[in-house]
Amino acid sequence: MPHRESNGTATSATSAAPLDLSLLRTFLAVHRAGSFTAAARLLGLSQPTVTTQIRSLEDQLGRELFERRPRGVVSTSVADELAAQVAAPLDALATVTDRGGFGADVVPEPVHVAGPAELLCTRVLPALAPLTGHGVRLRVTTGLTDGLLEGLRGGRFDLAIATSRPRGRTLSAVPLADEEFVLVAAPAWAGRIGRDRVAAEGPAVLHGAPLISYAEDLPIARRYWRHVFGVRLTGQAAITVPDLRGVLAAVVAGAGISVLPRYLCLDELASGALVTLLDPEDPPINTAYLVRRPGVSDNPHVALVAERILAAGRTW
Repeated sequence: MPHRESNGTATSATSAAPLDLSLLRTFLAVHRAGSFTAAARLLGLSQPTVTTQIRSLEDQLGRELFERRPRGVVSTSVADELAAQVAAPLDALATVTDRGGFGADVVPEPVHVAGPAELLCTRVLPALAPLTGHGVRLRVTTGLTDGLLEGLRGGRFDLAIATSRPRGRTLSAVPLADEEFVLVAAPAWAGRIGRDRVAAEGPAVLHGAPLISYAEDLPIARRYWRHVFGVRLTGQAAITVPDLRGVLAAVVAGAGISVLPRYLCLDELASGALVTLLDPEDPPINTAYLVRRPGVSDNPHVALVAERILAAGRTW
């Protein structure tokens, strides 16, 4: 990797002492994880050890690799260039060493999958169920996107389903499915409000109808109001449940109205247990992404699970 001596002439890091593979392995973990602490967890090292190794590598190269920030590190252009050079060889080497040598008969580790509870339970797990018959083991974690992506960078998960595209270049994300949001109510509330009135008069006719949400700040409903009605939603939730399946159950039972992903309430809409209060030409859409852990996994079941999720996502 080129750098310049004090006399201005270009040299190469390879013209000095060879770079230590353990230092490069630590460097790549930090580059992918975005923090010394997360890299330390991935490598089974202490955070001070990782810090010392990165400083040693920077001293050898004569260049700064990472800008230290309060919540992690940011790669410099030098680090990005070095990562591009060493990632493939180190991943290939790790594939051999982690398996314990050629021909080793090793049972694949469980695949750690994370994502929103509702999507995992209603769509992802049913799609993955047949894989258990082929020896695939799954460890499933539910949560919100920001926390799950942090866990992915730190090596806690192999795959995560995110409700927004991850920032930065350390995580590989593929669009999985679009979820459409619908304004729904049980038939009794729909009759009381009047679907025709919602279309003709807008959100004013919804005033007074109890609103069911999964959080106090009404994130999905606020987005629907802004996107469809062009106004800011005010008011408070009548019921909050930190699981959209609970919101669905409350609305079906006649507690009030809500905005839900269409995939979650398809059966209720088909049976008439729920009705849409409005069918806008341009409903709010949110894209879910399948995100992979940094690096190349030597577990063949990770690729198998990812392929099955992506294939199923085309039908959601």
